[in-house]
Amino acid sequence: MTKQELTTIYEDWISRPLEPELLEELHSISPHPEAISDRFYKDLEFGTGGLRGVIGAGTNRLNIYTVAKATQGYANYLLGQAAQPGRSRSVVIAYDSRHKSDLFCETAAGVFAANGIQVRLFPELMPTPVLSYAIRYYGCDGGVVITASHNPAKYNGYKVYGPDGCQITTEAAKAIQAEINALDLFDDVKSMTVAAALDQGLADYIPDGFLDDYLDAVSAQRLCPDSELDKDVSITYTPLNGAGRLCVLRVLEKNGFTNISVVKEQEMPDGDFPTCPYPNPEVREAMELGIACARKNGSDLLLATDPDCDRVGIAVRDGEDYTLLSGNEVGLLLFEYVCERRLAQGRMPERPLLMKTIVTMDHVKKIADHYGVEVIDVLTGFKFIGEQIGLLEQKKELDRFIFSFEESYGYLSGPYVRDKDGVNAALLICEMFAFYKKRGKGLKEALDQLYTRYGYCLNTLHSFQFEGAAGFVRMQGIMDEFRNDPPQTAAGMAVESVEDYRAQEKRFSDGHREPICGLPKSNVLKFWLEGGRSFVVRPSGTEPKLKIYLSVSGEDREQVKELEEKLLEFLRQRIEMA
Repeated sequence: MTKQELTTIYEDWISRPLEPELLEELHSISPHPEAISDRFYKDLEFGTGGLRGVIGAGTNRLNIYTVAKATQGYANYLLGQAAQPGRSRSVVIAYDSRHKSDLFCETAAGVFAANGIQVRLFPELMPTPVLSYAIRYYGCDGGVVITASHNPAKYNGYKVYGPDGCQITTEAAKAIQAEINALDLFDDVKSMTVAAALDQGLADYIPDGFLDDYLDAVSAQRLCPDSELDKDVSITYTPLNGAGRLCVLRVLEKNGFTNISVVKEQEMPDGDFPTCPYPNPEVREAMELGIACARKNGSDLLLATDPDCDRVGIAVRDGEDYTLLSGNEVGLLLFEYVCERRLAQGRMPERPLLMKTIVTMDHVKKIADHYGVEVIDVLTGFKFIGEQIGLLEQKKELDRFIFSFEESYGYLSGPYVRDKDGVNAALLICEMFAFYKKRGKGLKEALDQLYTRYGYCLNTLHSFQFEGAAGFVRMQGIMDEFRNDPPQTAAGMAVESVEDYRAQEKRFSDGHREPICGLPKSNVLKFWLEGGRSFVVRPSGTEPKLKIYLSVSGEDREQVKELEEKLLEFLRQRIEMA
C-alpha cells in the first residue's frame, strides 16, 4: 500500500463520527507515519480462527467497526446457505474477560439481529467450549466467541463456529472472507441495539438450566467410579482472571473434588491480567503466583485454565517444590490413563482412534501401538480435530473416538463438543490424579514409568517475535528460506525428509517425493531427522511470531536434553542469519 493510499484511508477514518476513544487514538498518531501504517497497511485477516488482533483504531485493529464488518460478512454467508427446514437462522455468541469483549459481543449481536438472524446470548462470560456445546444443543447455524485465548491483554479476537460446534473449515473461512471483502466498512453494515433486538424477539438470553446440561455432559466423560479414586486431593486452581472459574469449580465439586483453593488475585475476571501479562499456562511466569499459592496451601496439584478456558496447564508437588508438566507430557499421561481404564473396564471400542496435531509429539504413537489405537494426524489447530470427529459422526463411527490432544495444552475425551475443553480436561486430570493417588503414585512417577516403558523424549516450543509490517515481511522471508534452501543436517543430525504442507508433498534427501494426502494446504514445514527426531517451522496464525517445535528422543534424559539444546541453537542461528 502506498503512502498516499494510507493517508487517504486514515483521513477517511478521522473524518467520521467514530467512537470517541478511537478518534482520540487516531488524532494522537497523526505525527507518526509508522503508527498510521501499522494500523492501516492491511485489514485484519479472517481465517479459520476468525479474527485476532490488537484492540484499537484502524483496519488492522479489532474495534466495533471491524467486528461489525466481519459479522455482516458472516451474516451474509449464513443467509446464503440453505436454511434448516422449519427453523429460522440462529447463532450463539459468547465472550470472555478481555477488554471490550462484552462490547464486541453486543456489536455482533446487533448486526446479526438486524439481518434477521436469531441471537442467543449468555448472561455472563463463558468458556469457549460451552459455546460449542450450545450450538449443538440448540441446533444453531453457527456461533461466535469474543476471545483472544491466551494472548497478552492488548489483544482480542472473533472466533467463528459452524453448525456442528466446530471452528469453521478453510472453505467456509474463504467464503466468509469473500463476503467481508465485498463490504464497505462503514456503509454496508446493518445494525441495531441489543435492547431493540430483545424487544423484537430477535435475541434472547440462554437460561441458567442450560449450564447444568453442559456440566452433565462433561461429567459423563468420567472413566472411574468413586470407589477407585482417592478424592482427598488438595487442589489449587486459577482461572488466570478469565472465564473458567464458574464451570471448573462447579464440575469439580459436582464430582466430589471439594478440597479446592482458588488463587484470589486471579479469581475474578480482569482484562488487564494484572498478575500475568501473558495469561498462557504454557508460560511459567503465568503459573508463578499459582505455584506460590499451591505451596502455601500444601496442595497436591495446581490447575490453571487460560482466559477462555479451553486449555489447562498443571503443576504437581515435587518434594518442597512444584514441577510444571508440558502439554505433551499431560497428553501422554491422559492418553495412557484413558486406554488403560477403558481396557480394564471392557470399554475399549473396536478400532479405537486418537487424534493429534502434527506438532504434537509423535512419541505418543508408541503408546497407541501398545493398545492397538489408530492415530490420526491433523494440521495445527483443534478445529481440524473437531472436523475429524464430525467425519466419524457422518460414518456412524463416533464410538471409535477415545481421546485427542495438542501440545499447547488442549484436550478432549468425548464428542459432546467439537473443540478442546478446559473444563473436561480439568475434571479428567483430577480423576487421573485421584486414581494414581489411591495406588500410592504421583503423576511424576507415572510419567517416569511411561518413559521407562516407551523411551525418553522431549518436545519443546520456541517462538521468535516479528512485530509490525517489516517483521511480517521478514518472517515470510525466513519461511521461504527454510522451504527453498532446506538444511541438509541440523545440529549434526542428517535431515532425512521434509514435509511441506503448503506444497502438500514430502521430499526425501535422495530426491524422492511423495504426496501428502487428506490435509488442507498450510504454511508448515516439518523436518524429519535421523533417529525419528524432528522439528517443525510455521508462522503463528494469531500472533506476529514464528513458531519452532522440537521433538527429540534418546536413551536417557541427559542425552535428550543435550540434543534439544544443540538443535535449538542451530535453528536460532539460522533464523538470525536469515
